[in-house]
Amino acid sequence: MSTETETQLHLQLSNAVLELEEDLAKTLSQEAVDKGYDAWNTIENGLLDGVNRAGKLFDEEEYFVPELLIAADAMYAGLDILRPHIKKNAPDHKRKVVIGVVQGDTHDIGKNLVRIMLEVSGFEVHDLGRDVPPQKFVDKAKEIGAEVIALSTLMTTTMERMRDVVQILEKEKIRDRFKVIVGGSPLSQAFSDRIGADGYSAKAAQAVLLVKRLLQLDPQAVAA
Repeated sequence: MSTETETQLHLQLSNAVLELEEDLAKTLSQEAVDKGYDAWNTIENGLLDGVNRAGKLFDEEEYFVPELLIAADAMYAGLDILRPHIKKNAPDHKRKVVIGVVQGDTHDIGKNLVRIMLEVSGFEVHDLGRDVPPQKFVDKAKEIGAEVIALSTLMTTTMERMRDVVQILEKEKIRDRFKVIVGGSPLSQAFSDRIGADGYSAKAAQAVLLVKRLLQLDPQAVAA
């Protein structure tokens, strides 16, 4: 159980990430190591708590893309210091996700935000980038043993490429091996249902919760 002093440091670390203070996040992370605090608890209750708070502000449109990226940088800076000190029995679910923007679309800010949120929540994310052909999503998911395929687009003209991914999985008789999620401003839950996807999320932080729910993971579970 954390001491009051340890809990206070976790809060300070969370605030440092939220307030985009990378140097302070590094200083506090090193302080946690020097004082012998549990590295996993510090990551979970400090760094990840801070970036999750930043994600909520982004969803509420109080933070924008630059702030969220800087918060992620602060989180990663602290993580680099704490990661070597994680005890071997710390939780680890390193589940694999393939993510990308579908063929015909080169808008990737939303996809990048989801990738960051998944990574900081402990997932191993394979980012295929932009303008990705449907077959490439399937091939990569099979290659690495992914459990989730995350598809993004901001264009109504490329939405049907998402259906193509689902249809390829069905044609290859491997649809049940993967959870397919979709996201992007022109999409909706109704569209997700219509193409046979497993879920839709309008916001980055919600996408992480969706993936955890589909994989039946504890919503609070993370891995470093």
